[in-house]
Amino acid sequence: MFQVRFHGRGGQGVVTAAELLAAAAFREGRYAQAFPSFGSERMGAPVTSFCRIDDKPIRTREPVSEPDALLIQDPTLLHQADLFAGLRPDGYVLVNSARRLTGDTGDARDVGRLIAVPATNLALTHLGRPLPGAPMLGGFAALTGAVGLDAVLAAIAERFAGQVAAGNNAAARAAFDFVTDELRGVAQHV
Repeated sequence: MFQVRFHGRGGQGVVTAAELLAAAAFREGRYAQAFPSFGSERMGAPVTSFCRIDDKPIRTREPVSEPDALLIQDPTLLHQADLFAGLRPDGYVLVNSARRLTGDTGDARDVGRLIAVPATNLALTHLGRPLPGAPMLGGFAALTGAVGLDAVLAAIAERFAGQVAAGNNAAARAAFDFVTDELRGVAQHV
């Protein structure tokens, strides 16, 4: 089972991103579940969402405590004490940031598994709104291979219509390309 934990703030589409990831996995013929964890917080408050993907039915329903991947949609959350809690030693971390990561973000140990992607900038460019969810999923597909880009694009097109779908798909594709290029650069320096 591949488990993902999303961290962001209310209004950034953290819950929608987890649901889209589950829909992408379904499109590939896999089992998936997505669900949020938040209380009565208002817009801007920290929000956590979860997604599990497996080749067999998923019976567990509790929050993801040992993620294989973290998607951090708001970099201001990076220094929260429990953000990296439970991250598997070989886990992936994708951070929405236009700045390169320097390795001081916690428990991510492998430089090829810790990537920053300018998801908000890509969303603004392609969608005209600062919603990083779709580009984060494009970057996730490139970083982990847990789902394919085509499945992510199809899930977005199924959820949204018209210019919103087109903008989100363009942002997801741009993030996929960005992370692919970053990984190539890491491979050349290793």
